Amino acid sequence: MILKDKTVLITGIRNKWSIAYGAAVSAYKQGAKLVFTFMGEENREKIEELISEFEGAKAYELDVSEDATIEKVFTQIKNECGKIDGILHSIAHANTDDLKDDFINTSRSGYAHANDCSAYSLVAMARIAKNVGLIDEGSSIVALTYHGSTKVLPGYNVMGVAKAALETSIIYLANDLGPIGIRINGVSAGPIKTLSARGIKDFSTIQDIMAEKSPLRRNVTAEEVGNAVTFLMSDMSSAITGQIVYVDSGYSIMGM
Repeated sequence: MILKDKTVLITGIRNKWSIAYGAAVSAYKQGAKLVFTFMGEENREKIEELISEFEGAKAYELDVSEDATIEKVFTQIKNECGKIDGILHSIAHANTDDLKDDFINTSRSGYAHANDCSAYSLVAMARIAKNVGLIDEGSSIVALTYHGSTKVLPGYNVMGVAKAALETSIIYLANDLGPIGIRINGVSAGPIKTLSARGIKDFSTIQDIMAEKSPLRRNVTAEEVGNAVTFLMSDMSSAITGQIVYVDSGYSIMGM
């Protein structure tokens, strides 16, 4: 088991269909102790029921829009669970109107919100986790991204811009964190029917095209994406940092 004796923090879990849940299943199978964060105290009971299958798992409510809150929660996790060996950033949000309308009509506030929640949150989490001593040498951070960061996908709009900012943040964070032995990478997942995906217009069509055009001629599962996250959390990827790993049945290599 490649994550035996490691503790992994998984952020942004919402339900059994989320990629974060698929990552949790994979990490748990590989021996990891799991810690979770979720959004909204009103969701605590649902989340605690969801993670009850992972023995010893704990959940913490976290609002990533406030640095002080991140510091408070990360300090609490450190005090109650010890140091963390890996963090999965699985947090993204954009206003529905900014996804449904043409990108040119994105509001200033909507643009700022999508980038703050989906990209800057990674920077804040990495900095604060380092500063409070939640992570140190040998730790691995992984962020989830999507092909819409580099190609125009109908309905993805401002989220594509936010994911591009996320991916660029990864390479600059890799440069800053590398000297202290912390790695950071991204996993670009193929389209999966998550709760967030419901906000993307014609999402089912995107899945159909991927199944038809990708080299493997199929879509991917949340646990397959999770397996890539597990690998990047493990010591088997000890020389890999600043990279975006595509888990999309090869669709991203196709020109048409």
